[in-house]
Amino acid sequence: MKTDSAKPERLVFTIVETARMLGISRGTAYMLANSGDIPAIRISKRRFVVPRKALEDFLSSADKMRGNQAESEEKDT
Repeated sequence: MKTDSAKPERLVFTIVETARMLGISRGTAYMLANSGDIPAIRISKRRFVVPRKALEDFLSSADKMRGNQAESEEKDT
């Protein structure tokens, strides 16, 4: 008998997973997390997690900023 046990969506990602998703190095991801540029939660002295929702919002806002920048460049030409 086969059961369909779907894995629940993860709520957080590690910095290494986040770096892979963003296409940046692990070191850069840690630097951005330490500076607060990536929305990360420090759960111990050396460990961060990045909430899925915060990462989605971060990327969405970056897309909106890029769209606004493109619109302003079009107006300049």
